[in-house]
Amino acid sequence: MSRKIKVASEGLNFYYGDFKALDDISLEFEENQVTALIGPSGCGKSTYLRCINRMNDLIPGTRVEGRLTLGEEDIYAPGLDVVALRRRIGMVFQKPNPFPKTIFENVAYGLRVNGLKDKQIIEQRVVESLRRAALWDEVKDRLHSSALGLSGGQQQRLCIARALAVEPEVVLMDEPASALDPIATQKIEDLIHELKKNFTIIIVTHSMQQAARVSDRTAFFYMGRLIEVDRTKNMFTQPKNKQTEDYITGRFG
Repeated sequence: MSRKIKVASEGLNFYYGDFKALDDISLEFEENQVTALIGPSGCGKSTYLRCINRMNDLIPGTRVEGRLTLGEEDIYAPGLDVVALRRRIGMVFQKPNPFPKTIFENVAYGLRVNGLKDKQIIEQRVVESLRRAALWDEVKDRLHSSALGLSGGQQQRLCIARALAVEPEVVLMDEPASALDPIATQKIEDLIHELKKNFTIIIVTHSMQQAARVSDRTAFFYMGRLIEVDRTKNMFTQPKNKQTEDYITGRFG
């Protein structure tokens, strides 16, 4: 079966002012797969993730070199519509960040911002997104209550539903379960397995166990460089690089 590459970087360098945070990263992400980015704190995982949907553009004094593509399209092409790009690349952050609105309006928010006015379509998409995020059964009787009344795990699944509502092609997850208890974490992990049928998922995680459980491929970052990338099973049983082995076995990090 031919591999279909959804996102790819080639020789990607990223700078915060004079500090080089990413050094020559070439990496490919296959369609309908989960790729985990692992490595110690400050190694560039989240910076790399934020390059993909240009969230780093919001930080003054940053610059990017090299190439990053979504399908055939250059993500950093001059004149590219960044708002349209972020519709195609959804993002879920470390801490749940629901808006102080109703559950329904949280999920409908992106649809309305994108100019959708048909109430019936909005309603369909909200219900579908909540179902996809495995939240519908828990909230169907309280759609018009505040999202802030949900538990942390429910809030994070609501944020996933909000990201899915605009039907992105890629979903970025920056440590989506690090603020959650083990039961809520398992629900998020089960959800990731389901979502990869329809989306390409890139997840940053500090947890080796989580990377081993949810991902098809794993990429190990260290001090701004990509050290190794392989099928997750190979990475955790037969890493080719000594640094990777030391990190995975807990000798540092």
